[in-house]
Amino acid sequence: MSTMEIDILFDESFEDCLDEIWLRGIIEAALKAENAGDNIEMSLLITGQERIHQLNKDYRKIDKPTDVLSFAMQDELPSEDGEDFSFIAPPDGIKQLGEVIISFQQAVIQAEQHQHSVKKEVAVLAIHGVLHLLGYDHMEDDEADIMEAREKAILESLWGDLL
Repeated sequence: MSTMEIDILFDESFEDCLDEIWLRGIIEAALKAENAGDNIEMSLLITGQERIHQLNKDYRKIDKPTDVLSFAMQDELPSEDGEDFSFIAPPDGIKQLGEVIISFQQAVIQAEQHQHSVKKEVAVLAIHGVLHLLGYDHMEDDEADIMEAREKAILESLWGDLL
């Protein structure tokens, strides 16, 4: 049996900002577009500037709010002695991708800057976060070009359906 478990969480005061079913549809579309498989579990948190600022400071050492953070459950991590180790796959075969965190307030700011809807901005950020969980990065120009092209293709595939 295949399962795609997507937990959608809202910090207090953001519960009524976005529709949970709509958010789940955006994430499912991104995962399907990337052929991520069916046995997947991940979560999405909609929060505000204060919490994302603290997370950005704690985990990235960047002392300011950001729009989206992704915390991937990586296949291999270095141990303290420098050796790599792999997480043991769960017996149910479900792959834990990790968590995407979006600042709703930052999405509102960026939507205004880009002159499009807040829903479109949140969709862009959710897709961006999911791609990070799947191993995409944008530290180098060529990586950024590939990631941006995938984001654009997934977003365009949603026109009419979810946006």
